[in-house]
Amino acid sequence: MEIRAISDQTPFTTKDGSIIRSILDRSNAPVANQSLAEATVAAGGVTERHYHRTSEEFYFILSGTGMMEVDGEEREIGKGDAVLIPPGAWHHIRATTDLHFLCCCAPPYSHEDTFME
Repeated sequence: MEIRAISDQTPFTTKDGSIIRSILDRSNAPVANQSLAEATVAAGGVTERHYHRTSEEFYFILSGTGMMEVDGEEREIGKGDAVLIPPGAWHHIRATTDLHFLCCCAPPYSHEDTFME
């Protein structure tokens, strides 16, 4: 059984500029097919527009508000919203207030699968 406490995970900045803590991924567990991370974007912050060639992502908003753009479509997001980001979809998130959300990727997130404009 693999159990990881989020409080034990060290935050780092991803290639797109968000601050994440890996909860379960290849760096801290014998993960093969997915990853789970906590992300934060400070009010007024925006991640760099990017896509993942192979990873499908889900964002689940825990707190805060913002704007989510996926392939040119922009929508308001807030607590309780889940966003599907298909592989190959350009996307970024802009925080209106401090945003705190979960990111699930399958296959697991990697910097090598993150492509910028």
